[in-house]
Amino acid sequence: MHTQPSVKLKPCWWDALVAAVVLLLAVGAFWGFYGFHSGSGNLTAVITHRGEEVERVALASLSAEETITVEGTYTVNIVLAPDGVSVSSATCPTQDCVHTGKITRAGQSIVCLPEQVIVQLVGAKSDVDAVLG
Repeated sequence: MHTQPSVKLKPCWWDALVAAVVLLLAVGAFWGFYGFHSGSGNLTAVITHRGEEVERVALASLSAEETITVEGTYTVNIVLAPDGVSVSSATCPTQDCVHTGKITRAGQSIVCLPEQVIVQLVGAKSDVDAVLG
């Protein structure tokens, strides 16, 4: 039994062109989703405690970091900065609000369930459809 040798394929300039187009599309998609929408513009931090709004601060109006303390059963220290919001410390047992880190985009939030404190960033437009976790 004699089998024919398989055909050897050689790359040509069309292959390079297709690879370049795919690479440009990938870079364009990455830039479109992450680079172009890096800021949400006019972000406002809305802080609520037990269902009532405590503070509403436009982040663009801040020239330096500002700390807001929410007191109740537990104490929650919220740091507002022109580039985002974080919880620096809390006396609640779980510390989930502290471990959330800094939020920087409209639609993101920090929640302290034991003290019922919610910090939300709202803006003219949201970069995300949903925030999970």
